[in-house]
Amino acid sequence: MIASIEQLPGAVAGLPLDTQRIFNRIFSVDVVTGILHSPEQMLPWIERQFGPVEKVMAQPLVKVTNRISLEQSIFNPLRSLRPHNFRGTGTGGIAGKQDSDSPFAEPLHKTTGNPFGRVQGKYCITAGNIASYEQYHCVIIFKNANPLDFGCNEVVDYIDTGWKWMQRAHEYDAAARYGLFLWNCNYRAGASISHGHAQVVLGRGSHYAKVEHLRQAAVEYKAKYSSGYFADLFKVHEALGLGFRAGYAKVIICLSPLKLNEVMILAPRLSDELEHNIYRMLACFRDRLGVKAFNLGITFPPLDDEPGWDGFPLVTRLLDRGDAGDLSSDIGAMEFWGANVISSDPFKTAAVISDCW
Repeated sequence: MIASIEQLPGAVAGLPLDTQRIFNRIFSVDVVTGILHSPEQMLPWIERQFGPVEKVMAQPLVKVTNRISLEQSIFNPLRSLRPHNFRGTGTGGIAGKQDSDSPFAEPLHKTTGNPFGRVQGKYCITAGNIASYEQYHCVIIFKNANPLDFGCNEVVDYIDTGWKWMQRAHEYDAAARYGLFLWNCNYRAGASISHGHAQVVLGRGSHYAKVEHLRQAAVEYKAKYSSGYFADLFKVHEALGLGFRAGYAKVIICLSPLKLNEVMILAPRLSDELEHNIYRMLACFRDRLGVKAFNLGITFPPLDDEPGWDGFPLVTRLLDRGDAGDLSSDIGAMEFWGANVISSDPFKTAAVISDCW
């Protein structure tokens, strides 16, 4: 496996020709150099903050675009060394003990329910979201207030409880069939309450816009190339050392990540094996990469058989939201209206994650 994202063009050129063709129909790669000029007085600070001055004055920038999903990432590992003067204190919003003022401390008395009732797990319970963004929207409240204090049994129970809630919502309203499981861990990842919790939504009419865009792109890809998009996506990542199999699931360390260290797991269905693999990835993020703020999303195909979804897998995506004590946001105008700016290197991420299996 190559050592860094800067070596990607050479690595692609070394692939077998058929794999190169698949890579080039999915991805484009552009490498440019950002040139800077510094006043003499600034050079000592640059070297202290970023390292060798020559690497700062001529910065290699790698832009990777997924032509199919239209996800685009611009890599510059130097951005991880930027100075930050917005700093938090303490645990960075992570709860270390039960907060008696939190509504999640007494969910049966201080949270709402859904019209079809609650789902009780061994380590969690569902509640209706008091400020919903979907007709059927629940919060999965963890019994453990600290969202980073989890083992395999807890993670499996959280996902199982979310799946049972989805099934119950679908029984209540058969037209609601498009589901997402979402876990925003820590305020930096979008959580408004520090007590550990996840969320599940189930929509009607069509899947959420980004999921539907990906489905349509995969259908068009199959029609044009007579090959499955997700199978080809895994093939090129595996050829570059960024993909591996975990049982029947396929793990991808993304070449066009939305944010730091993004990993994708593709599986044909939800199962105990997949849930265990999701736990292993979460534990690797927490214990090996030192992640304290993350976003986890599981995209479910429609709960009923529906034309046009053949071959669309259950897609799990996990990414790192950076230093939990940093009060500056990791998302700015470029991410909203341009492309994703990434300071992690997928090849370095892959080297850590492969050791977790």
